[in-house]
Amino acid sequence: MMSYIDANAKGRERLWTLVNELTDKELTLQAGDGWTIAAMLAHLAFWDYRVLVLIRRWKQVGIGPSPIDIDGVNDAMKPLCLAIPPREAARLAVNAAEAVDAELANLPEDLKSGIHRLVQEGKFRLNRSIHRNEHLDQIERILAESSRQA
Repeated sequence: MMSYIDANAKGRERLWTLVNELTDKELTLQAGDGWTIAAMLAHLAFWDYRVLVLIRRWKQVGIGPSPIDIDGVNDAMKPLCLAIPPREAARLAVNAAEAVDAELANLPEDLKSGIHRLVQEGKFRLNRSIHRNEHLDQIERILAESSRQA
């Protein structure tokens, strides 16, 4: 079984490769439900930055609950994600992935057991590649469909 550190590295590399291959026009392609590819990348950046903030907070004050209404947050952030210039959204996605993966790869031992408990309860993901790969798969499908229509 691949460790979350290895899975994150593999997913981050996939993200980096895709972002560097996307044209400015492709970043603006519709991704469904009013999202664009760039906005979807900004969405990924938000969720990775959220995990980064939680880990840093937990290092200072200990692990605590951080409940969130995922659908509500996604709906609320959509206009903000769409407002970010497309190339900047792509840059943010890569930067967020790099930052959170580095933080997760260097978790202090005293935090690991508490975080693993949250993972087992389904309240936290150490494996950030799961979310990234869902959206990267979606982006690749959009790009394939777009090239077939061209």
